[in-house]
Amino acid sequence: MTVSMVLFWALVIGGVVAVVRYLGRETRSSFTSPQHTPEQILAERFARGDVDEEEYRRRLAALREHSA
Repeated sequence: MTVSMVLFWALVIGGVVAVVRYLGRETRSSFTSPQHTPEQILAERFARGDVDEEEYRRRLAALREHSA
């Protein structure tokens, strides 16, 4: 009987934690994810080191060429 009571409360607490995390993630992502322009995304990738300077300049020129 003691084991079933502990298991019951563990499931209740786990369910509450799961619901709070799910709702918190959904709310945060809808309010904190601003729309970035392609140039901003490319600049962030360059800052992280995902692309080198040559590739950054080439892609930036291509983006500006197609947006004009």
